[in-house]
Amino acid sequence: MTTLIIISVLPIVLLYMGLYKAQKALLPVTILGLLAALVAAVLQWNDNATPIYHGMMLFNNFSIAFSVTSILSTILILLLSKGYFEKISSHIAEYYAIILFSLAGIIVMLSYHNLVMLFIGIEIMSVSLYILAGIRKNDFASNEAALKYFLMGAFSTGFLLFGITLIYGASGSFDLEGIRSYVAGNPHNIDPIFYTGILLIVIGLCFKVGAAPFHFWTPDVYEGSPSLITLFMSTVVKVAGFAAFLRLFSASFILMSGFWSPVLLVISVITLFIGNITALYQQSFKRMLAYSSISHAGYLLFAIVAIGATSANSIFVYATAYSIASIVAFGALILVRQQTGSDNFEGFNGLAKKNPFLAFVLTVSMLSLAGIPLTAGFIGKFYMFSGALAQLQFWLVIIAVINAIISIFYYFRVIIAMYFRSADRAEVEIPAYYKFVLGFSALATLIIGIYPAFISGLI
Repeated sequence: MTTLIIISVLPIVLLYMGLYKAQKALLPVTILGLLAALVAAVLQWNDNATPIYHGMMLFNNFSIAFSVTSILSTILILLLSKGYFEKISSHIAEYYAIILFSLAGIIVMLSYHNLVMLFIGIEIMSVSLYILAGIRKNDFASNEAALKYFLMGAFSTGFLLFGITLIYGASGSFDLEGIRSYVAGNPHNIDPIFYTGILLIVIGLCFKVGAAPFHFWTPDVYEGSPSLITLFMSTVVKVAGFAAFLRLFSASFILMSGFWSPVLLVISVITLFIGNITALYQQSFKRMLAYSSISHAGYLLFAIVAIGATSANSIFVYATAYSIASIVAFGALILVRQQTGSDNFEGFNGLAKKNPFLAFVLTVSMLSLAGIPLTAGFIGKFYMFSGALAQLQFWLVIIAVINAIISIFYYFRVIIAMYFRSADRAEVEIPAYYKFVLGFSALATLIIGIYPAFISGLI
């Protein structure tokens, strides 16, 4: 658990650095600290992990793989933050610290072995995000996003906590293995409140990951929050939510999949159609990405619906592909918005002539999100569809393919705008650290798409 300790101590160090006006050292120290946490996590790979702290935490290969993805994504996002938070406030240490506190909650979510720790991890993450969503104090949209996120987060937490309470009331345990033992030992005598508890937990977790019909907060919160915070919420936070989702259902509820799988199946289909169809009508690139994230939640639910030995690997590959593609998309959006002052698709008109590099990496991102072959997004969708087919969910795969085709239309809108529409525009200035992040992410997208064995099979 060295990783969690480093990430928990690092924000306190940053707050002291901010107190003593060491502003220029904040980002380098943050990156170095996260790299140290990353190394600490990797060193525990194949370490025959067992539950620690009286069974509260389990930092196994599953936790390590998703922790590495979360930390790497956070590093790339923070590299894009150079000069970003300074435009909002002179007290930037607090912003880095709050992001890292949120990441500490995410690490807890990825390594819990007790439902109490799941709740604590979600709350640490959520409270930090309520603040981050409203960091633009004088921006009405940011204030609205923070309020909506707080209210919906409070509701979802209530559902989740009530569900955990009912699970404990029926099984007498918060421990994942204890709950599984209760289900295995009472195959025909499960307490009715246990079923209710599962449904309430499903509702609470679907709120957190933005799955329909519990998605209604997502577009407004994503649009109103600062773009960098939206990127963090739509990648690191969403990945952690699905990893926690899978860990609970694979460890404790898998023997009851006949009860909850149809529920998640319906939620997955609704999520796909609402996310994709609504994204078609968006004129704002940022809002389109918000609805796109809802549709991707639908695909990620496939691995839980068709739960099995390959589910963890499927979610890991898909989440990694989605995260790096989203980092490119939001990074390009931040640069274009700084020049045009608009989130609309028209802001990308003629970008390929003035900024061929930026247009290329954004094209790779859009192709990956659409699931086009030779990109990481295609490999992620392939694993999801393969898992569903293995469970004989043929009609679900057909629905998913239809939705993938729908998504091509709105992802290609920005490609068409960049290459086939002209506009009088100046060249977008791309700082060196943006070039590194965008180039690295686009390269990773292509490498995973061409050589999927690079990350597949890790879990």
